[in-house]
Amino acid sequence: MSALATAVLSPAAVSSPLDAARLVVARDLKLAFRNREQIVQPLAFFAIVITLFPLATTAELSRLREIAPGALWVAAFLAALLALEFLFRDDSQDGTLEQYALSGQSLTWLILAKTATHWLLTGVPLALVSPLAAGALGVPWEATPGILAGIALGSFALSLVGAIGAALTLGVKRGGVLLSVLVLPLAVPVLIFGARATQLAIAGQSYVAALELLAAMAVLGVTLAPLAAAAAVRISLE
Repeated sequence: MSALATAVLSPAAVSSPLDAARLVVARDLKLAFRNREQIVQPLAFFAIVITLFPLATTAELSRLREIAPGALWVAAFLAALLALEFLFRDDSQDGTLEQYALSGQSLTWLILAKTATHWLLTGVPLALVSPLAAGALGVPWEATPGILAGIALGSFALSLVGAIGAALTLGVKRGGVLLSVLVLPLAVPVLIFGARATQLAIAGQSYVAALELLAAMAVLGVTLAPLAAAAAVRISLE
């Protein structure tokens, strides 16, 4: 375990749950940038999936523009899902997660910090790349703000939902398929409202209502998902 992880495990060195969460974010970011393939892999997968749509359907931009909302959100969801399997796996294997549970710090806050780091490493890059992918599907650049905001909010909600699935499948060998089965039903509302926001942005109409629904789901996820994921982690560690 790194020095940052040791600091998190020491109640005397951390004055509040927020400080512990901050140290977890710093530790996970440091580890992620040492293994950059975990950052590049979802982005490469996202680009590949987007590329397949023109090859499998048509190269006509007007047709591609019609399917762009669904294509963008399906690709973003699959890319985020690809990275979810690593959310708790490495920490579980090296004993860090068990030490977090026994440290006396709030496991809920630590899980929220790890989930936020997953979003920073997966959701934010996907949001930044999504306008380029949308442009490849014939989407006008005027829709960029709506696409950026929608993917950013939606990917955060997906990370929160995915944390529950990742925690529930923590002790399962080759739990990637089970993780997909658990997360997909919970992610459907996010995909529906996210695709709707993107569709309205492409059409030049107001997408504020759809973004507000995405934000509401993200707030609900922040309230409930870390509690559920922390409980699932404790069960898997017993």
